[in-house]
Amino acid sequence: MADSANEEQKYRQYHPYQQFQIPIENLYNLPTSPEYLFPEESLNARRSWGENLQYYTGCGYLSGALVGAIKGSVHGLRQSEPSDSLKLRVNRVLNSGGQVGRRFGNSLGVLGLIFAGLESGLVSLRDKDDLLNTVVAGLGTGAIYRAAGGVRSAAIAGAIGGVTAAAAVAGKQAVKRYVPI
Repeated sequence: MADSANEEQKYRQYHPYQQFQIPIENLYNLPTSPEYLFPEESLNARRSWGENLQYYTGCGYLSGALVGAIKGSVHGLRQSEPSDSLKLRVNRVLNSGGQVGRRFGNSLGVLGLIFAGLESGLVSLRDKDDLLNTVVAGLGTGAIYRAAGGVRSAAIAGAIGGVTAAAAVAGKQAVKRYVPI
């Protein structure tokens, strides 16, 4: 007991900000609201076009790469033969997963890039942020992506893109309303 009392007196807790007379509780109170470089940025309740571009392209590439890697890995497992060694099977699975993952990731990344550009352009053009911008951006994304396949292919892809964008917005609204987070 006496030893522990002496040790407490020998050592004190290191506090680098002691000279400033600041209570340690106030040092690490971080703001909960976003911080902006310019006050005009705080007036907008949505991401900027650059943030949109990074978000949609990145999410598209990452989700496409994951889905493609899973699909390619399953394909590689099915193609393996019983006479293959373990090393050859693993190599086949990794090669197939990487190849299909890259292809899917690039395709969905390009879709995200086109969608972000169209949606940001429509918000800037119309000066409104509503459901119509998202649906028209989805429609335009599908049409532009499949334009090389002909008018019919572009029209079908545009319709699918518009319906998918509308379903995504409706799903987001339903989650906000009915799921307590």
